[in-house]
Amino acid sequence: MAIFPPRPDAPGTVAAPETGPALSTRGLTRDYGRGTGVFDVDLAVPRGSVYGLVGPNGAGKTTLLSLIIGVRRADAGDVVLGVPRSRVAVCTDVPEFEPWLSAAEVVGLAGRLVNPDLRPESVKTALHRSGLVEAADRRTGSFSRGMMQRLGIAAALVAEPELMILDEPTSALDPRGRAEMLDLVAGMRGRVTVVFSSHILADVQRVCDQVGVLRAGRLLYQGPVAELVAEHMRPTWLIRVRDDGAALCRTFAAEAWVARVSSVRPGLVRVQARSVEEGERYILGVLDRSGERVISVGPEESDLESAFLSITGAAR
Repeated sequence: MAIFPPRPDAPGTVAAPETGPALSTRGLTRDYGRGTGVFDVDLAVPRGSVYGLVGPNGAGKTTLLSLIIGVRRADAGDVVLGVPRSRVAVCTDVPEFEPWLSAAEVVGLAGRLVNPDLRPESVKTALHRSGLVEAADRRTGSFSRGMMQRLGIAAALVAEPELMILDEPTSALDPRGRAEMLDLVAGMRGRVTVVFSSHILADVQRVCDQVGVLRAGRLLYQGPVAELVAEHMRPTWLIRVRDDGAALCRTFAAEAWVARVSSVRPGLVRVQARSVEEGERYILGVLDRSGERVISVGPEESDLESAFLSITGAAR
């Protein structure tokens, strides 16, 4: 279901200058007791960005989004909106609609809540962008969960929002549907600010340029995805050689700058350095002295998942 932010007089929600972030929070806290909730969260979502909110199950992602949209009340802190409330749309992780309404009727009703003069073309455009144009006249009672999720996106898109908050928008979709939904979200960058909650890290890395990492209700990291990956990149290299690699493993194990060395399989050796700088400085020299017949050498690809495990593991 598409819903919109709280009334202008709702406590804890204030307006921000149009030149600042599209959305931010200041010390946002909701304490349920026994260490659960969210605590002193300071979000800063740049305008036009796709901001991924990630964290383990129970990290507080849903609570945080609920506080932002006003369906739960914070114990402390503020939500600062940098766009008009009428230009904010939300799609929950499990949207529900009256089963006797058609998809077009659902989207039309959602749009007219914001704009009483909504044009019929806007409904068709929203259904087309969410992949439901062929199901426009079908009653929603016959929709699968994946189709319901698409319908929630269409109901949020129809008002042409400036800020969209999406809670797990790909959780019920098959691989093709996920790819289409991610393309849709990525296409909003620069035109719409998107806050995108997900537990699928590959999806976040694919479409998000900014990321916030939550654990136990606290924001551990916030900033560009690329910087998070680079900062927590494992300084590890994969070396492919002609023989089984056993001798090469022993050679690297004797080096003081090597933190760990292992054989992935015959002919493939993984070397982890104490630092990126040491690995880059010394690894080629060791290979040259070893006399091994080297097929290839290169850094092991780093991704958001390894960075996420690094930062949450360090926090633990």
